[in-house]
Amino acid sequence: MSCCDLAAAGQLGKAGIMASDCEPALNQAESRNPTLERYLGALREAKNDSEQFAALLLVTKAVKAGDIDAKTRRRIFDAVGFTFPNRLLTTKEAPDGCPDHVLRALGVALLACFCSDPELAAHPQVLNKIPILSTFLTARGDPDDAARRSMIDDTYQCLTAVAGTPRGPRHLIAGGTVSALCQAYLGHGYGFDQALALLVGLLAAAETQCWKEAEPDLLAVLRGLSEDFQKAEDASKFELCQLLPLFLPPTTVPSECLRDLQAGLARILGSKLSSWQRNPALKLAARLAHACGSDWIPAGSSGSKFLALLVNLACVEVRLALEETGTEVKEDVVTACYALMELGIQECTRCEQSLLKEPQKVQLVSIMKEAIGAVIHYLQQVGPEKQKEPFVFASVRILGAWLAEETSSLRKEVCQLLPFLVRYAKTLYEEAEEANDLSQQVATLAISPTTPGPTWPGDALRLLLPGWCHLTVEDGPREILIKEGAPSLLCKYFLQQWELTSPGHDTSVLPDSVEIGLQTCCHIFLNLVVTAPGLIKRDACFTSLMNTLMTSLPALVQQHGRLLLAANVATLGLLMARLLSTSPAMQGTPASRGFFAAAILFLSQSHVARATPGSDQAVLVLSPDYEGIWADLQELWFLGMQAFTGCVPLLPWLAPAALRSRWPQELLQLLGSVSPSSVKPEMVAAYQGVLVELARANRLCREAMRLQAGEETASHYRMAALEQCLSEP
Repeated sequence: MSCCDLAAAGQLGKAGIMASDCEPALNQAESRNPTLERYLGALREAKNDSEQFAALLLVTKAVKAGDIDAKTRRRIFDAVGFTFPNRLLTTKEAPDGCPDHVLRALGVALLACFCSDPELAAHPQVLNKIPILSTFLTARGDPDDAARRSMIDDTYQCLTAVAGTPRGPRHLIAGGTVSALCQAYLGHGYGFDQALALLVGLLAAAETQCWKEAEPDLLAVLRGLSEDFQKAEDASKFELCQLLPLFLPPTTVPSECLRDLQAGLARILGSKLSSWQRNPALKLAARLAHACGSDWIPAGSSGSKFLALLVNLACVEVRLALEETGTEVKEDVVTACYALMELGIQECTRCEQSLLKEPQKVQLVSIMKEAIGAVIHYLQQVGPEKQKEPFVFASVRILGAWLAEETSSLRKEVCQLLPFLVRYAKTLYEEAEEANDLSQQVATLAISPTTPGPTWPGDALRLLLPGWCHLTVEDGPREILIKEGAPSLLCKYFLQQWELTSPGHDTSVLPDSVEIGLQTCCHIFLNLVVTAPGLIKRDACFTSLMNTLMTSLPALVQQHGRLLLAANVATLGLLMARLLSTSPAMQGTPASRGFFAAAILFLSQSHVARATPGSDQAVLVLSPDYEGIWADLQELWFLGMQAFTGCVPLLPWLAPAALRSRWPQELLQLLGSVSPSSVKPEMVAAYQGVLVELARANRLCREAMRLQAGEETASHYRMAALEQCLSEP
């Protein structure tokens, strides 16, 4: 059989590729083309390669392009099977005068015909051809060879059909298809546009796996696309805006890509555009903001103007979308604008190395205030049936980001919305709890280029905590939060989140947001302890909270790297202990004794003596563990010292327990070993407060302090109250 005959046989695949989607009944096909039935019979009965080739040629003569329906195509497969195309794809010897790739082309054509059937596209005999098919995309050869071009088209048809099956993307990625597609696109040979289209589909279906398997190749494609985007002067730049978000890596974006992307976006957004041109650019900018913060924007006047323009455009889009009633909201675009507004909030509140100058910050805050007003207006219209929608969650997120930094403006509107926010957060929390999927709560809103699903589970409380922390300081908002049941909800949330940090869980894989959320909860509770002490005494949820704090602190203070959380827990527990001192749990139980021992450990280890060269006396300095975080820790430490001091007269067993821990003796020893000038006045006051209360509460404490040269130390530090107390019998 000649090479030309083999090429003609390949037309079978073309007939399959161009098959109509309609599927007439088999008896109709038989009555319309009885000759085909005879040739299929000959194909089934073929005993060798020559007979199969001849039968294929007869089939191609009997079938015109477009005449094969799905059932007929399946009958052709039943007649041919996989054995014959397998041999064509792997043969190393071709007939004389016939190029090797012609045999492979016929094999691929047959596979392309079969893959038109989704069931066959998922067949193991097709899936195991993926590595072979992938190599065809980058094989060298004459670019004008019709047979080679036909084979490439058929290869893309096979791979695309596999990608359309449920587990197809995973098989393609494992078979090296992503790298092959990247190389085919970068080579800009025949079919490179099909390579890009298939890449887009695979990234949309399995982004993480694609990057894991082919990161260097995908980054090369990103570089090429970014460079094209920066140079584009025609409508292709708008098409690239839609493609580029898919090619941003989950890790670091190369700096040269960021430069090209920013330059391209600056040119687009600085021009007068229609919405269909502007919206993809805003979405690309939002993806960059979500992935890189403001690092992709250059410093200097050009960068500050660009950032101001971005935020301004985003705010205008949000107002137009949310203030006009009766119009359909483009949720994906507005969500992208939220991300740009969040970037603006971060830059406006940054004190050092901000891209924005003060006049720009003032102007942008005013513009963002109007956009946040539109968000509040939108949320006021949200009914129960919409509370599970992703866009509502996105709207709550941007409001939470704003309230974390600004609660004085729009105060009336915020207070009116607080009941909704409490109910919304409670609904999501309770439904997540019932689903037993709390550890998988969404802490951040991913700006996705694809449309989100019908539901988007979200940890709304974590988004609202910083704003509520500010609002609990103010009388009006605090009363609303208490009336709506926010404290009880926060206690439940704290206890649930705390479970994630318990020894039974792997804390190494927890996001930082979990610990930050716990700390912020503690700050809210501290505000309530100070401003609403009656609530702490009467609400049973705070008794449960106190029990958790008492049982958890002993282990927490021993864990490296969690000192700030331990400080929050210790200080909150000490302040609550004063209010709950009459409860049975505080009467010297093992849990209460363990808690106070751990609290003493936290308070006592903050400072140490350090020798100084050329001086006889040491100086008081921060301990190494405390030094790096003292700016965040010191207020809690001083508040904890004050709270411990207040607990001593309320709990008779506490002073003897402190004496057994040797804290008063070691504290006096520390003060006696350092220069009084190295101890700041506020430290002297804090130390004196604890020592005086311990001395007043217990005679043995007074005696132990006298034996530790307490009166002399008190005189050196001018601790008049302590000196007087120790001088008494």
